[in-house]
Amino acid sequence: MAESVYKVIELVGTSTESWEKAAAAAVVRASKTLRDLRVAEVVQLDLQLKSGKIEAYRAKLKVSFKYEGGQ
Repeated sequence: MAESVYKVIELVGTSTESWEKAAAAAVVRASKTLRDLRVAEVVQLDLQLKSGKIEAYRAKLKVSFKYEGGQ
């Protein structure tokens, strides 16, 4: 098996509807500019509040993709 290297970045997705949609928004957006996404790990969930009410769901993810650095 060939050796591979993966880069891990941290993203925060938001949604006014749910944590699941917040996480999906982060992955969908990342997939538009990054190739070969491999794993997304949800590391934190929180809420953005305004006047004591939920304004947005936020999901912090660690996303990995295959590193293709120049030689």
